[in-house]
Amino acid sequence: MKVTILCSSADHPVNSFLQDWIKEHQREHIIELVRSRSELSEGDFLFLISCSEIIKQEHRAGYNHVLVLHASDLPQGRGWSPHIWDLIGGADQITLSLLEAEDEVDSGRIWKKFHIPVSKTALWYEVNNLLFMAEIQLMTWALENLDSVKPEKQKDIGVSYYRRRTPEDSKIDPQQTFTDQFDLIRMCDPERYPAWFEINGQKYKIVLEKINDE
Repeated sequence: MKVTILCSSADHPVNSFLQDWIKEHQREHIIELVRSRSELSEGDFLFLISCSEIIKQEHRAGYNHVLVLHASDLPQGRGWSPHIWDLIGGADQITLSLLEAEDEVDSGRIWKKFHIPVSKTALWYEVNNLLFMAEIQLMTWALENLDSVKPEKQKDIGVSYYRRRTPEDSKIDPQQTFTDQFDLIRMCDPERYPAWFEINGQKYKIVLEKINDE
């Protein structure tokens, strides 16, 4: 089969997982990794992974199946960075949904869901690893189960949306306890979306690392 993966940013941490997946499956399938909808052509599968562009019907028309990997228990949590919002809200697991792309964001039929337990001590990069491993597993599942999959329409109740996160959402309040804000701090990527606070007019960046006593 001909498979296209659209991941908008070459700097996104999922890319190393995608490259490994491509190497593993390139003998069985023709696979290309692109960065923009302008590079799309046609094929059997189009996977949208951390895609920041809107992929309309005119872009999807050349593919038999266009699938999105979205980290929420749809129809709850449509929109931006759902697993981050869930975990900083106190969740102890995330759900990864494999669904069909539609013009209305994250509204397509569901192919499959994975539920991923997340330790309350896991930092942002550990959660990334869990999520990205599940994403490539679902991509493999889609290719292997194409003939038997029975997509399910999303329910009309319980629909919710998350907005795009901004740097302000990573701001730590020095007047609140560290414990109360720990879920937020541990989910802030110190390079891409650092946790920060301000005292006496000066901003400071927080870098959280684990220490294992020997």
